[in-house]
Amino acid sequence: MSAGQHGELPRRVLLPDGRLHLQDGPIDLVIGLEGARAAVIDAREAAWRALHGVLADLALELPLLRAPLLGRLPELRHPVGRRMAEAAWPHRAQFVTPMVAVAGAVAEHVLLAIAAVPGLSLAHVNNGGDIALHLAPASSLRVGLMEGPEAAAPSGLAVIRATDAVRGIATSGWRGRSFSLGIADAVTVLAERAPEADAAASIIANAVDTEHDSILRRSAESLDPDSDLGDIPVTVAVGALPPALVAEALDRGAACAEALLGRGLILGACLRLQGRVRVVGAAGVLLAGLEASAPDS
Repeated sequence: MSAGQHGELPRRVLLPDGRLHLQDGPIDLVIGLEGARAAVIDAREAAWRALHGVLADLALELPLLRAPLLGRLPELRHPVGRRMAEAAWPHRAQFVTPMVAVAGAVAEHVLLAIAAVPGLSLAHVNNGGDIALHLAPASSLRVGLMEGPEAAAPSGLAVIRATDAVRGIATSGWRGRSFSLGIADAVTVLAERAPEADAAASIIANAVDTEHDSILRRSAESLDPDSDLGDIPVTVAVGALPPALVAEALDRGAACAEALLGRGLILGACLRLQGRVRVVGAAGVLLAGLEASAPDS
């Protein structure tokens, strides 16, 4: 993460379908808005202003954001940094830094500015697959579930209603834009907030794991000298695995997801690996098009 100056405004483009695209360095947001025309116009402006300066401010606190969480929460000034640390904190028993929730925290920061605009019926801020939601009463949102970043179209569907507690959705896996310790093609998490979904998706994706000669790992710092993961091995390739090992890896990931569900940290998760699927929880959210695989005995 590198910073520009506060005077450099985020780039904004209105897409043909009416969504707003905001970009500032590595932050890349696609924002959907529904409601009264005046409210949508005001919300676009609010989103753009909310993003301004976030990257530069986070860069000032980068040493703390990249440091593993230990005995106490780091003293961070920016609200996005604080949301990152708070979302990562429940997972501190293992190696974790606030960076595990950066995408979800930025998405939520922009969404909060949008949601303050009256007259909106629906808003979603998508930061590279980590999504923060605003749903007015009686509204709903259909979200496609992908098997991985290379999939041409969704193979499943989640319908989030205003009455559901879900306001954050995040996806992680070894094929994604962030490093993963595991071998999941994709782990999609539903949670009450986007930063919590972001952190949990990474933790569960790390847990979807096994050992096999077709799995290739490299130290994170050899791939990115600035990675907060240092010399921890991360997955760079996964070949075809025997069905028993696929089931074993999904078992481990599902056990992690069940534990987070039991602690109230997530509302549901969909785990995918080499054509097999596990669904944990989902809190009454309508999931369609998924053929879940049962654990092998």
